Amino acid sequence: MTGYAICARCVMDTTDREIAFDARGFCNHCRFYEQVTAREVLGPAEGTRRLAALVAEAKSEGEGKPYDCIVGLSGGVDSSYLALQARKLGLRPVAIHLDNSWDSEAAVHNIERIVRGLDLDLVTHVVDWLEFRDLQRAFIRAGVVDIEMITDHAITALAHQIAIDHDVRWILSGTNHVTESIMPVTWTHRKSDLRNLKAIHQRFGRRPMSTLPTASMLRIQYNLRVRRLQSISVLNHLPYTRAGAIEELRRELGWVDYGGKHHESLWTRFYQAHLLPQKFGVDKRRAHLSALICSGQATREEALSRLEKPLYGVAELRHDRDYVLKKLGFGEEEFDAIMREPPRSHLDYPSDSDYIAPLMRLNRGLRRVPGLRRLAT
Repeated sequence: MTGYAICARCVMDTTDREIAFDARGFCNHCRFYEQVTAREVLGPAEGTRRLAALVAEAKSEGEGKPYDCIVGLSGGVDSSYLALQARKLGLRPVAIHLDNSWDSEAAVHNIERIVRGLDLDLVTHVVDWLEFRDLQRAFIRAGVVDIEMITDHAITALAHQIAIDHDVRWILSGTNHVTESIMPVTWTHRKSDLRNLKAIHQRFGRRPMSTLPTASMLRIQYNLRVRRLQSISVLNHLPYTRAGAIEELRRELGWVDYGGKHHESLWTRFYQAHLLPQKFGVDKRRAHLSALICSGQATREEALSRLEKPLYGVAELRHDRDYVLKKLGFGEEEFDAIMREPPRSHLDYPSDSDYIAPLMRLNRGLRRVPGLRRLAT
């Protein structure tokens, strides 16, 4: 595709280099949204029925145990609302939080309000700051797009470990299709790719990696298929809107808004509002707003108007940039030189994609062999 183009329905454009448009001018992300929501986002009656069945099973398995499920807390909208709804459903979750030293004051406040207001036990795993800083510096030096992969990978590994430690099978997830189903694959990398994480750290890191929770793709699959851990996307079973969730959290728990999506982390705000657009030409607001357009929570005109506003105010950017660079140990000239270097693909470094793809093809083949279906799942 040559030249600039933007979707006629949402606001995704050719900053996603793999975008494709149909004869109407609608992009592949809109079509994917329709397909996935038709398949996985349930109507009110069916969602209530299926969720009730899952909740009943979790409660039954949790009898005689301190907890019947796991819920991760970041202080953000999705995880906070998830915890609130879990308690309203009568579940007894243990809350977990990964402390990577980047929580904003708003995030800390929200976590405290949720834990106290909902009477939750909280398990906080603190990653050694010098270790985590070394990992982030390594990913920045590597020139790859998904620096958040470090935290996202660790959260999944932590959730699995806490579930096993407490003999709990059910992990509640705040992921949801109506606000998160649009995201170009070129803007992220697969979070479970532990080989890629370790390869980048080995190439550019300096300190040992000892406190970050990790789990290989094979370990994750073992936990899901043999230990039978189960992830439930609760919000896909509910009539979920971001604005409605924020209002309910404010009213019932004194929760405070922190601005943009995932800006409960000071690092994520800088990463999404400065590093991504400046080095990679990626404005994640396009994906977030496009999902809201497709789900009817925003109009295209509203989204275009919001995109016209700068990601950062001048003074705010100066403050955050100074703070982040000092905290990560980068000098101005060093960081600017890294920002000028061309982006690199995660696949420029060793990745478990080398063997995951053949295994997936083998798995699909085994499913077609009579008598081996159970083995392949």
